Amino acid sequence: MSKKRKRHSPEQIVAKLRDAEVMLNSGKDLAAVLQTLEVCEATYHRWRNQLGGMKSEEAKRLKELDIENARLKRLLAEAELDKAILKEALRGNG
Repeated sequence: MSKKRKRHSPEQIVAKLRDAEVMLNSGKDLAAVLQTLEVCEATYHRWRNQLGGMKSEEAKRLKELDIENARLKRLLAEAELDKAILKEALRGNG
């Protein structure tokens, strides 16, 4: 039986990383910290690499920028596709 995946907001991730740091500094081992946070070791390390040392506002802004960047990339891909279709149509009419 597998656990249901839970999406964490950037603010929740930063808070959990802060809690983990406190627990590790107080002498808890990593396995106990991961169990308390209810995340696997890979998730913890990915979060630390992505958001370690950020404030929750910064993490939230980073997430917003990632979403905006994905939207802009999608728009650019659609525009390039439209351009290719128009070029093909012009080539066919010539």
